[in-house]
Amino acid sequence: MQDQLIGLFPPGTELDDDGALVIAGCPVAELAETYGTPALIVDEGALRARARAYADGLAARWPNSRVTFASKAFPCTAVYRALTEEGLGIDVASGGELTLAVAGGADPAGLVVHGNAKTSEELRMAVDAGAGLIVVDNFDDIDRLELILAERPGREQGVLVRVTPDIRPDTHEAVSTGQAGSKFGLLLPEAREAIARLRGSDRLRLDGVHVHVGSQIMDTKPFEQAVEAVAGLGTFDVYDLGGGLGARYTYRDSPPSVDEYLDALVDSARGTLPAAARILIEPGRSMTAEAGVSLYRVVTVKHGRPTFVAVDGGMGDNLEVSLYQQRFEATVATRVGGGGPVRLVGRHCESGDVLSAGVPLRDPRPGDLIAVPVTGAYTYALGNNYNGARRPPVVFCRDGRHRAVVRRETYGDLLRRDLD
Repeated sequence: MQDQLIGLFPPGTELDDDGALVIAGCPVAELAETYGTPALIVDEGALRARARAYADGLAARWPNSRVTFASKAFPCTAVYRALTEEGLGIDVASGGELTLAVAGGADPAGLVVHGNAKTSEELRMAVDAGAGLIVVDNFDDIDRLELILAERPGREQGVLVRVTPDIRPDTHEAVSTGQAGSKFGLLLPEAREAIARLRGSDRLRLDGVHVHVGSQIMDTKPFEQAVEAVAGLGTFDVYDLGGGLGARYTYRDSPPSVDEYLDALVDSARGTLPAAARILIEPGRSMTAEAGVSLYRVVTVKHGRPTFVAVDGGMGDNLEVSLYQQRFEATVATRVGGGGPVRLVGRHCESGDVLSAGVPLRDPRPGDLIAVPVTGAYTYALGNNYNGARRPPVVFCRDGRHRAVVRRETYGDLLRRDLD
């Protein structure tokens, strides 16, 4: 069981002679002493290796391609910088993510701009930044972009039409996006209408189509079906096939590997898409989840049925359990593996503030460090100030060295925006 547990942590995670976790060469006790808890620890080497596996794997299968990071998974400037340095494009879904991506060194030409309700301000930001592609999610996007481009004579903007192919993958309803009734994109008849309209535009350049059917998907069939759906819309220069590959959060999870995912996607594309077309993909969760580990300190233990182990973080820094009922494993970081089942809970005034129910911890005591693996996706993005919590730091580790890339919020930060 200990080996299974270590297998959920970033590749290369080890135990020292005393049985404590060492992440990217950095002992967890040293990290906690230096940065405090809670803290989000990122194995930078693992993050970069994952980016290369995606980029090299796709290029080997379909040379005219690019991997674009779905940055809503981890919209942190240092993450943008690392993945940009590895050659990835960036997918942004708001003016804030666009601002962070550019600050992180992203090439604007490699930006793909998303959103089901993009404001005129955000569209102007994207156009003025030189964003390579804006994904048209609705007819209002077309109207707004036409007006914005009319104010900039001689400018042209590349766009993709987001297609809703009426595919419902086996995933949580909150992260299923490709079915009829989704708030995202256009069903096939409306997509054809948008394509026809854009082909007649002298300001918007229709480069192709986009499809995304959901997140945390554990088999390849929905991705293959999505490729077939957009292939029926015609011949385009660009086919953005989205993302959505699941991450392995628990022992029971068995998502396809990156290679298996790319094989399925490209095999489907070879049979249906033009050979000269450019393929984009947008991994998010599967790019960053495994590289992240959350560190907490036990505040109190209540023995009983169940035994409650309460830590100094919770739903303020990991909202995935409350939002999506996502399961996380955990361990005492200095006594890894074993123990009896407990209810690992946070410090927030909410009965739903549970990090993991029934997770085995070995003799947990106040002051112990708790490590929760696979927290590199959506924990930082969904961080909040519930109960006046201060959002934790982000710490990059690599080859035995560590540095904070995001500082812990202060109580002063909570007051900074107040005007009265």
